[in-house]
Amino acid sequence: MTNKYYPTISVIGAILLLGGAIIQITQAVWAPYVYLVGAILFAYVQVTDRYEGANLIIRRLRRQQMLGAALLVLAGVMMILWHRNEWILCLTIAAILELYTAFRIPQEEQKEKQ
Repeated sequence: MTNKYYPTISVIGAILLLGGAIIQITQAVWAPYVYLVGAILFAYVQVTDRYEGANLIIRRLRRQQMLGAALLVLAGVMMILWHRNEWILCLTIAAILELYTAFRIPQEEQKEKQ
């Protein structure tokens, strides 16, 4: 079941997430909080959007997607707690997982429909 506000929440989260990451480069004190709010909104949508089908590949991809969402939030926490650049590695891994699943899940859903 998909909430009609999920796309809007996801876009707002993605904009805040990207904006916070870009502003973090300038070492602004409030940048990690903007990033973290965006990451939480983005992760919330991904975690609550359920897949009810039986396709094992899509289930695996959804788990990877949720791991990527959790790593996005973890990167925000790392920005706040540690004032160095370790969060960049966490963000990079999360971005790779999110990008991979963003392309693969629709492909598998299309195969499932046929």
